Amino acid sequence: MARSLIRNIQPRDVKKLFGNLSQTNYYQVDFSSLSTFAQNQELINYLSKRGVDKEFISRDAGLLCSEASLPGTSLATAEVKDNFMGVSQEFAHTRLYTDFDFTFYVDNDYKSIKFFEGWIDFISSGSDAQDGANPLNSNYYRRMRYPDTYKCQTMTITKFERNVGNTNTIKYSFINVFPKTVSAIPISYGGADILKVNVSFNYDRYAIDISGFSKPDKQDNFTDVAQSSAEQSAAYQNRLKSLSTNSQTVRQSQTKSTSTGPVKSTPVISARQQQVIDTNAARSRALRETGQGSTPETRFTSDGREYTVTIDPTFGYEIRTFK
Repeated sequence: MARSLIRNIQPRDVKKLFGNLSQTNYYQVDFSSLSTFAQNQELINYLSKRGVDKEFISRDAGLLCSEASLPGTSLATAEVKDNFMGVSQEFAHTRLYTDFDFTFYVDNDYKSIKFFEGWIDFISSGSDAQDGANPLNSNYYRRMRYPDTYKCQTMTITKFERNVGNTNTIKYSFINVFPKTVSAIPISYGGADILKVNVSFNYDRYAIDISGFSKPDKQDNFTDVAQSSAEQSAAYQNRLKSLSTNSQTVRQSQTKSTSTGPVKSTPVISARQQQVIDTNAARSRALRETGQGSTPETRFTSDGREYTVTIDPTFGYEIRTFK
């Protein structure tokens, strides 16, 4: 017969268990990796122009966090009913992470607001840097920047207890963090209160009690997509230049030989049209030889002329080559 799990609980057991419960008001938030990661330097310079310096980002911003939340997570599952008759099972296929909200005190220099508003402005200011767009113009438009330039490599929340010397802590490290939403800040006449700003963050994933994250320049076990695309593009451009030069040389030699002999007939197409045909033929051939572009498709015009169509992967337009 199994023994009962019910037993007498002594006062010392209660004191040992319930006297060591964790409290909610001992924690620290840290953004320091944002100011040390090389690819975020442009963001740091952008924020410094708005009066937000590195010292505020690496130290003061975390201390001003008045409310934080430890993250939650879940698994997305798929239901399978065919393995066993009358039994349905679920299997996990994706781990899901939810956005988390922080609340920050606003200092009298408003650096907390400038920090997060400036961060979001930087994310959507690609048109300013690349095209020189002026936000004050009526035809201003937004262009997003590349994620590596605005995502914070690691943002941490360290939960500790009243005894600072106690080594029993838990540290959450959020990978590739950026602010997603800055909530409206209500202000009103009446009794004064401390101004606060609520910010919602998005991130790729988090890890517990792990430090020393790094972002390698190139993956060792996988093909570097950016480098591969650059190499293919360079090979395509070099081959296109070579074919265009050869086509131009042949065209010049044909023109020279025609000028020395009797002219038999007037050309059916103009020199400009012939140049376009030669250029398209060179592009199509370069795409085939460098393994890029779509499979050539044969088409016919309304008057029955046959031509092939290849899609240029760089710009997405059709290259038509007439036979």
